[in-house]
Amino acid sequence: MSATSIEWTDETWNPVTGCSKQSEGCAHCYAEAMSHRLKLMGIPKYTNGFSITLHPNTLSEPLSWKKPRNIFVCSMSDLFHEKVPFEFIDRVLDSIRKTPQHRYQLLTKRPERMVEYFSTRLVPDNVWVGTTVESNLYKFRIDILKSIRAKVHFLSCEPLLGPLDELDLSGIEWVIVGGESGPNARKMLSKWVKSIKEQTSKFNVPFFFKQWGTWGPDGIRRSKKKNGKLFEGAVVQEMPKIMSK
Repeated sequence: MSATSIEWTDETWNPVTGCSKQSEGCAHCYAEAMSHRLKLMGIPKYTNGFSITLHPNTLSEPLSWKKPRNIFVCSMSDLFHEKVPFEFIDRVLDSIRKTPQHRYQLLTKRPERMVEYFSTRLVPDNVWVGTTVESNLYKFRIDILKSIRAKVHFLSCEPLLGPLDELDLSGIEWVIVGGESGPNARKMLSKWVKSIKEQTSKFNVPFFFKQWGTWGPDGIRRSKKKNGKLFEGAVVQEMPKIMSK
């Protein structure tokens, strides 16, 4: 477990590290850059850099965490990557089932494999399933995700690289939006964010605006800290309503 600056979660847990590019949102992957940096620093967990690596020694970590929290699983990987065996995912889910006080956020760019996995297994009540939808090209992932029987389905529209038109958000419990950061960051336009926010309001879905990233709402390049996280003058960081149940 490690503390995180990711605002929509409390902690991260990485029983798998490493990944490979799946779609255009992966082009400037923060996890890839960080993995190579940690390897150069001599951090043992990242000896293999960004190659898929299983860490069975981390599977028992959540069992010692007593305080309830939101936990982003595999922030440095994709748990449903083709090179992660279902048998290992079983072991990850076993730890999740043993710690019902926590809420585990499983985010993937491979919802087809997530569906395959859960086609023969139940989703624990404390698991939220999510997929990345960075532009209209990947809206197909939404219907795939919704086919999974889970209490919370969420979308991560980060980095948002284009408009998301005519979204069917029925069966979606949460939408996260954020712009890209880094030296090669691509712009996110205000009208794209506004459109998504309006659509979440139509479906009564909580909307979480994470950040502008490297490009501000005025189209000027700055540090992501300076651009901040205000949308139309306010911080809008709503969480799934199931949190209050």
